Amino acid sequence: MLSELLDHIEIPHQHTKTNDTPVLFGGPVAKNQGIVLHDSLDTVETSVAISDSIFLSGSTDMLRTIALQAGPNNILVTLGYASWSAGQLEQEITGNDWLTVTADDNILFHRSGQTAWQQAAALLGIDITLIPDHVGHA
Repeated sequence: MLSELLDHIEIPHQHTKTNDTPVLFGGPVAKNQGIVLHDSLDTVETSVAISDSIFLSGSTDMLRTIALQAGPNNILVTLGYASWSAGQLEQEITGNDWLTVTADDNILFHRSGQTAWQQAAALLGIDITLIPDHVGHA
């Protein structure tokens, strides 16, 4: 939970939002590097826009702002990330190895990780539960 992360990095906090906010693990690289996706640019100058209404911050200033209850209304906090070699991700996307959709605030901030991927696939008209979790060769 975010409250545990804030305790670990010694940022004081005393409100229920930090107790109710999960911290997700974003990948196997730099597990101690945090990323916050959020819905408002008004709170921290170090954030960058990734869509018209979704912003990204890797700064502990964002965590301090959240701890002071002055942060954005909607946040998603992750630790770690996945990475690819130069051109690898683009090649995988071109090869249809990934399903991609436009960022959706409702899915990103208001769905659990257990249902968000199903909701995202539904934006493409795909019922992801009908796709088998194994592959075979004919």
